[in-house]
Amino acid sequence: MSLRRTLDRIYGGAAWVAALFMIGTLAMILLSIGGRLLDFHVHGTDAYAGYCMAAAAFMALGHTLKRGEHIRVTLILDHAGPRTRHALELWSHVAGLFCALLLAWFSMRLVWQSYQFNDVSQGTDATPLWIPQLGMALGSAIFALAITDEFVAVLRGERPRHRAAGGEPVRSE
Repeated sequence: MSLRRTLDRIYGGAAWVAALFMIGTLAMILLSIGGRLLDFHVHGTDAYAGYCMAAAAFMALGHTLKRGEHIRVTLILDHAGPRTRHALELWSHVAGLFCALLLAWFSMRLVWQSYQFNDVSQGTDATPLWIPQLGMALGSAIFALAITDEFVAVLRGERPRHRAAGGEPVRSE
């Protein structure tokens, strides 16, 4: 299997996991609403809905970037010449990669520290916090991988995947 297909499968798999976490968010909210209507209470539904929402957001970052769905301000790029545009693309990818690597590093470190200190949630469910933090750490790592993938494409002189053949953004709203 080629590296391109492997990377695309990683991004796609992360998107499916994000979708499952969105379903988990819905399930927790429906369980909470149903509990109020039927006079029963399940402890931790609010916390678990938040955990699922955070995991969904982070797990979707890489896939969203590769599909051109991240918001990009191209006002300067649209008015730059080809050489300047390429230099600005490189600079923005380096800056983005730096931030993504920091996010991935510190979120993985947070998971490790939560595990080492046996940190648990404040709620009655007392969930070990390293478990819900895994979604953020893994999603951040996949996002850093996606930015690295885009950066390598720009270094090779290829058009970033989030730009159409005419140089216009894939989606414009």
